[in-house]
Amino acid sequence: MKILFVCLGNICRSPTAEGIFQSLVNKAGLKDKVVVDSAGTSGCHVGERADSRMRDHAMARGYALTSISRKFDEHRDFELFDKIVVMDAVNYRDVLELGPKYKDKIFMMTDFCQSHSEEKVPDPYYGGAAGFEKVIDIVLDASEGLLEVIQKEL
Repeated sequence: MKILFVCLGNICRSPTAEGIFQSLVNKAGLKDKVVVDSAGTSGCHVGERADSRMRDHAMARGYALTSISRKFDEHRDFELFDKIVVMDAVNYRDVLELGPKYKDKIFMMTDFCQSHSEEKVPDPYYGGAAGFEKVIDIVLDASEGLLEVIQKEL
């Protein structure tokens, strides 16, 4: 099973989802069965590490964000990944426009939340510490729900 998390720049939300979900996959003993990656719809941060504030907040909660930003590749990613999980409605629209025939592979991250009721994972880039913490809270909740779905599908 191959999962791709997507946000705008691939430096805050999607690398957080990748790091948290990878940690849950590892703890569940599924690292040989589940591949995790992330990408951005924009190429403005290609080659960069995750935002240092996001990395610091994640590390304080035990999650290492080690990915390097890359742009979503419609020629490769739609075919390679089983689930493409986006952070907000704009990401959903942008990915869907690149490959409408792959609609059944595209999901909102918050669709997997078990205790949060947000419609999106908000972009914390221009906010303060609370925004980064909120992203981690929502992403952790959704990642736990997504892992349950995947475990049933494996």
